[in-house]
Amino acid sequence: MTNLAAAETDAASPSVGESSLFQPLRLRGLEVPNRLWLSPMCQYSAVDGVPGDWHLAHLGDRASGGWGLLFTEATAVSPEGRISDGDTGIWSAAQACAWQRIVDFVHGRGARVALQLGHAGRKASLAAPWKGTEGSVPPEHGGWVARSVSAEPVPGLAAPLALEADELPGIVDAFAEAAARGVFAGFDAIEILAGHGFLLHSFLSPLTNHRTDAYGAGHRSGLLEEVVVAVRGTIPAHVPLLVRVSATDWLPGGISVADTVLLARRLAALGVDLVDVSSGGLLPADIPVRPGYQVDAARRIRAQAGVPTGAVGLVSDPHVADRIVRSGGADAVLIGRAALRDPYFALRSAHELGAEADWQPQYVRGAWG
Repeated sequence: MTNLAAAETDAASPSVGESSLFQPLRLRGLEVPNRLWLSPMCQYSAVDGVPGDWHLAHLGDRASGGWGLLFTEATAVSPEGRISDGDTGIWSAAQACAWQRIVDFVHGRGARVALQLGHAGRKASLAAPWKGTEGSVPPEHGGWVARSVSAEPVPGLAAPLALEADELPGIVDAFAEAAARGVFAGFDAIEILAGHGFLLHSFLSPLTNHRTDAYGAGHRSGLLEEVVVAVRGTIPAHVPLLVRVSATDWLPGGISVADTVLLARRLAALGVDLVDVSSGGLLPADIPVRPGYQVDAARRIRAQAGVPTGAVGLVSDPHVADRIVRSGGADAVLIGRAALRDPYFALRSAHELGAEADWQPQYVRGAWG
């Protein structure tokens, strides 16, 4: 049985007129109560990688909002793997303990939460977007030298140092150790960030990976596959493992959806339970951005790779999200910007779709009649 078949077997089948979006989805030992999930969104508000009161308020508020699964922001597996000095991390016990406080609060609201693990690669050492500083933050101003697949920079950013082959096992270990800390902190699922131009994506794409060693042409997915094997071997068997990908670079010679279908098959065989489908982020590209513009890729990967998928991309209408799931476009829909505007978007969506919703007892008086 494929991962997709297993997920469909465990999920309740909606009856006629019933919302597909608010049916449960089982991934390994985790039953997610609905298919409307909070997308990972950087908050740039940590100190030394430690999540604080802002993160408790941000995720805690949305834990009361009816979402099936919450995701943390991209959480760095090492100090140099942060996008900015305000990124959260989980390379230390202190960070894991700070996350445990937040996870416990989320669980107390009856919600589930996943930890997204990332390494920024050549997109590291940037300033928070509201600071008005463009380009890389140099070491003399509190930044650091980024490390990546090669010394080729992102246009407009400082050149990184190329990772040597003997350094890559340390990257793999950092992901595995971070995942173990995530399990200690109580996270319900682990997601590996392998898109948006960050480290693992830069190894996957032929536009950035020109290496001549074992991680180059012919095996560009090697580092990601090693990370998946290491993380899957570290976390308990009942904990789901997800991977976020950029399904296409939207550029000639870059990653295509057909490439990602093949990658998704390999990832599923290695124990990945759901592929979270995004796109772009590697290099400037002409992307046809519109609501649901990445759903076609999620649908194709789901159908052709036989693995559950999540779809993300400017979806802000509950009826559109419901149709995505009902039509087989994806097994879950992840919401970002709309969730920043409305932490209770999922509760409102349930009301509009005629589905049951679990309100916090303190807020029941505000429920739609």
